[in-house]
Amino acid sequence: MPYDTFQNITFQQLEALIHLVAERNFSRAAVRMALTQPSLTKHIQKLEEAAGCRIVNRDAAGVTLTPEGHILYDIAKKVIGLRSEARDRLAKLADQQSGTIHLCASTIPSTYLLPKVLSAFRVDHPDIHTYMTSSNSDEAIDLVTNGVCEIGIVGKVPTHRKLEAISLWADRLVLVVPACWPKPDRPALQPEDLFQLPFILREKGSATRETLNRYLRQQVQRDVAAMRVVAELGSSEAVKEGVVAGLGASILSEFAVVREVRQGLVDLVPIEGWDIRRHFVLIYRKHTVFPRHVERFIEFLKAFRKVEGEGCEVVNG
Repeated sequence: MPYDTFQNITFQQLEALIHLVAERNFSRAAVRMALTQPSLTKHIQKLEEAAGCRIVNRDAAGVTLTPEGHILYDIAKKVIGLRSEARDRLAKLADQQSGTIHLCASTIPSTYLLPKVLSAFRVDHPDIHTYMTSSNSDEAIDLVTNGVCEIGIVGKVPTHRKLEAISLWADRLVLVVPACWPKPDRPALQPEDLFQLPFILREKGSATRETLNRYLRQQVQRDVAAMRVVAELGSSEAVKEGVVAGLGASILSEFAVVREVRQGLVDLVPIEGWDIRRHFVLIYRKHTVFPRHVERFIEFLKAFRKVEGEGCEVVNG
C-alpha cells in the first residue's frame, strides 16, 4: 500500500467520512457539511486514492464501511478530535467571547429539551453557535469519548472512565398505547402483561430500551427478547408515530408524548409497581480544558436544570 500518499489526506476528507458514516447516505452527509453531493463524493474518492484501498461500499441498502474503512474511520474520529482539542485550547488562551460548540445528545433531549435550552442561551450569547448531533445514548457517548464532540447529553450514566457525568433533568418513562385500542378493564396492568402486547422497541444502544430491559429482568426475570416485538425503530419520533398508527404499544419518555396525549392520539396506561425514572446527564472528557464559550454553555446548562415542561397524566381505563 502506498503509505506516502497519506500526506494528501485532508481534514475535510476525514470529516466527510465521519458524516457519511453517521448519515449512511451521501446526500444527507453533504447537507450536514454544506456541500453538494458531487463534492462530498469527490472527497471520499480522494480519500480512497490516498489510502490506496476502497473504504466504503455503495449499494441499494445504503453506505457501509469496508474493513479498511472501519480502521480509517476510527482514526479519523481521533484526528478530528485532536484538531478540536488544539483549537479549543488555543481559544481558551484568548478567552474568546464567541465560537462554536460541538454538542451531541440522545433522542429525547435533542428533540424535546435542548431546543428550549438553546433558544434561551442564545438570547444572551448571540455569537456562540451550537452544532448538535442527535443519536442514541451509546453513539453520543462514543462521540464524546473520541473527542468528536466536546460535550454530550444522554439518558444514562456512562461507565467509561475517561468521562465525567453531571445530572441535569429528570425523566419518567410511560407505557403508551394506541388510542384506538380497547381500554383496559382494570386500573393497572401487571408487568407480565407487557409480554402479551404487540410492542415497538427502540434500537439497541437506546437508553430507553436498556431501562426497560433492566426493569423486566428485575420484575419477571425476563427481558425484551421474550416480547411480541413488531418493530424496532431508530428514534422516539418513529416509535411514537408507530403507536399513533396502531402498530403497537411502547415505552417512551413522558416528554415525547405530551402533545399526543392531549390530542387524544395515544393513551398512557399504568403498570402495577411501575415508577421508572431516569436522569439525563451532561457528559464530557475528564481534564478537558474548555474554551470560555463552552464553559459558559456548561454553566448555563447546570443552571437550567428545571426545563419548562408540560406534564401528562396516566389515563386509567
